[in-house]
Amino acid sequence: MTISFSVNWDYKCPFARNAHEHLVTALKAGAEWEVDFIPFSLTQTHIEEDQLSVFDDPDRIDDLLAVSTGLVVKDLYPELFLDTHLALFSARHDLGKNLLEWDAVSSVLQTKGIDSAKVKEQIDSGWPKDSYRAGHTKSVEEYQVFGVPTFFLNDTATFARIMTRPNGDSGYSIGLIERIIGNISDFPELNEIKQTRISR
Repeated sequence: MTISFSVNWDYKCPFARNAHEHLVTALKAGAEWEVDFIPFSLTQTHIEEDQLSVFDDPDRIDDLLAVSTGLVVKDLYPELFLDTHLALFSARHDLGKNLLEWDAVSSVLQTKGIDSAKVKEQIDSGWPKDSYRAGHTKSVEEYQVFGVPTFFLNDTATFARIMTRPNGDSGYSIGLIERIIGNISDFPELNEIKQTRISR
């Protein structure tokens, strides 16, 4: 039976990186899931109500660059999205690249055989920003989403912080994500469970 759910992302967050590595590892191993990827802006969550939205502030346009790139690849090159998605996370968190700079984002696209000029043309056309805004706004207004990664299932939104990475173990990744999804679907009365400290 195929399970359908959505997960949001912002490339800034290391915990989103962990979750999406597990998701992609599992999907590539044949997990029977239909997963939609929802854009979210952590920057916007820290902007005061009397300030310009990140989506309207020309001084913050570079803040939208990486996720907008992901949206374009997802739309134009769906067969390359999962690999590119992880490569953008890796560029930020493993390689320390600044994804506010087009050169850093473009270099990731080039490693995946994607025409970076075509992607930039799409970003400059405006629709990726509109799609980004719509995804973020719907999450906040309908589900009070505050961070990433948030899992959307059965008309609920559940934030789940994952501390591990797959390290090539697809069975572990499948089991981990299915445990999260199972808890959301089977135990709706469980609103929050959180360790008080991070184990090292």
